[in-house]
Amino acid sequence: MSAPDTTEAIELNRYSKTFTQDPTQPAAQAMLYGIGLTDDDMQKPQVGVASMGYDGNTCNMHLNDLAKIIKQGIWDAEMVGLIFHTIGVSDGMSNGTEGMRYSLVSRDIIADSIEAVVGAQYYDGVITLPGCDKNMPGSIMAMGRLNRPSIMVYGGTIKPGHWKGEDLNIVSAFEALGQKMAGTISPEDFMGVIKNACPSAGACGGIYTANTMAAAIEALGMSLPYSSSNPALSEEKKAECLAAGKAIKILLAKDIKPTDIMTREAFENAIVVIMVLGGSTNAVLHLIAMAKSVGIKITQDDFQAVSNRIPVLADMKPSGKYMMEDLHKVGGVPAVMKYCWDQGWLHGHCLTVTGKTIAENLQEIPSINFDTQKIILPVENPIKATGHLQILYGNLAEGGSVAKITGKEGTSFEGPARVFDGEFELIHGIQSGRVEKGDVVVIRNVGPKGAPGMPEMLKPTSAIFGAGLGSSVALITDGRFSGGTHGFVVGHITPEAYDGGGIAFVKDNDRIFIDAINRTINVMISDEEFAARKAAWVKPALKVTKGVLYRYAKTVTSAAEGCVTDEME
Repeated sequence: MSAPDTTEAIELNRYSKTFTQDPTQPAAQAMLYGIGLTDDDMQKPQVGVASMGYDGNTCNMHLNDLAKIIKQGIWDAEMVGLIFHTIGVSDGMSNGTEGMRYSLVSRDIIADSIEAVVGAQYYDGVITLPGCDKNMPGSIMAMGRLNRPSIMVYGGTIKPGHWKGEDLNIVSAFEALGQKMAGTISPEDFMGVIKNACPSAGACGGIYTANTMAAAIEALGMSLPYSSSNPALSEEKKAECLAAGKAIKILLAKDIKPTDIMTREAFENAIVVIMVLGGSTNAVLHLIAMAKSVGIKITQDDFQAVSNRIPVLADMKPSGKYMMEDLHKVGGVPAVMKYCWDQGWLHGHCLTVTGKTIAENLQEIPSINFDTQKIILPVENPIKATGHLQILYGNLAEGGSVAKITGKEGTSFEGPARVFDGEFELIHGIQSGRVEKGDVVVIRNVGPKGAPGMPEMLKPTSAIFGAGLGSSVALITDGRFSGGTHGFVVGHITPEAYDGGGIAFVKDNDRIFIDAINRTINVMISDEEFAARKAAWVKPALKVTKGVLYRYAKTVTSAAEGCVTDEME
């Protein structure tokens, strides 16, 4: 049932009154009057609006405008709305460069900075406005740590681009590089793809990491219905922003906090929706980290348990046909959740930021019409009968690894290893013809500590596909994959090479066998040879000696533990 109405018993300004009502805080009050607050305003609750807006990428370029609408909605609800900002790193831009090392790091910086501002400023609640991939989990991690009424308003998805009658998205630009290497695209078409792949504001348009995390967080209960599928520039997104103020006032009045919403069952709901949509591998480490922020233990094996029983039903990019905007047109994520609820796959009693339960939210949601759309398929005709995320173990991944197997790639792969210490070596290897059909490409020393920062391998996988090798090679790594990656790929290999994991001992031409049915990943050498290589291995020096990457490498946990930085030994 929805939370009881305790409006009369709750002080809505329970935190901000530390500044506004305490006579020993005259300097704080002077500053608040200085920003324009009135005597009446000093009695109101204060809600921070954390915008991740900045001019430098399409995912985030519109967020500061949306933040102003959220602020207006807060004031309309007779509260004080105050905008502040935190950082963002563009995964789409930094992929394939040394800058990508900062992407996952930015998730924890975002969490730290939101926690710091809301904690220091005594805001009674917070509404976050994320765009690009790491913005979402960073927001939720901060909310969990603070445990004050909170709502995430997703910035929304981009529209598809177009070139010569073909729909485009950000992955089209990456794959055009591989086509250029292979000589299969003209200079005109190469530039045509690049100039038209991102036609407007909004996050990358398939069920890539940003849209995966937005959908998962909506299913978790931490954003309003339709938040994940309302397009960035739509009137629906503006209306959602305006409604967020009224919604958070309900949370304040009922004292509904993130720990009331983010329960173990709520995380299971999120994992179910990730599986049904065919979402990104990044969701695994992000949900593990998000759960830790509220003291809940979620493991890779929890994803496997859901994957064993939940099918993939969404025919969405990168492995399918459709974009998030297409899903919006047929009912969005609420319609998907309604179908999941009808199948008995969701915990309907879980509370959400509407102040109501999942089941209550879904009561009035129209059901999916399978006769008029082909984006979401019925359980009787799934894309894949079980989940696409598989957790593999073996001598290459004693601590586990995450494979993305949609079924189109097959369920097993065996071939000779082609070993590259970093993605840039692989790009040169593709250009020089070193990678051939049947190979298992190994990219190592790109883990949380080894890179450091565990960058995504989107440029290598896109180059492989563009070169015409996508269906005939496998790729394994101790790094991550973009949500835009498709093909036979295994990432998050733990322990990573830097920590002496099995991937550190692989040599060119070793046979590697990946079995998604039995969930194993092994290099086919004797135990004696494996032990000898391990004994001869020497731990490398860190690649950095100062700054945020050095601090990250010194504090980060493994991918299997969510790559968090606030668990000191």
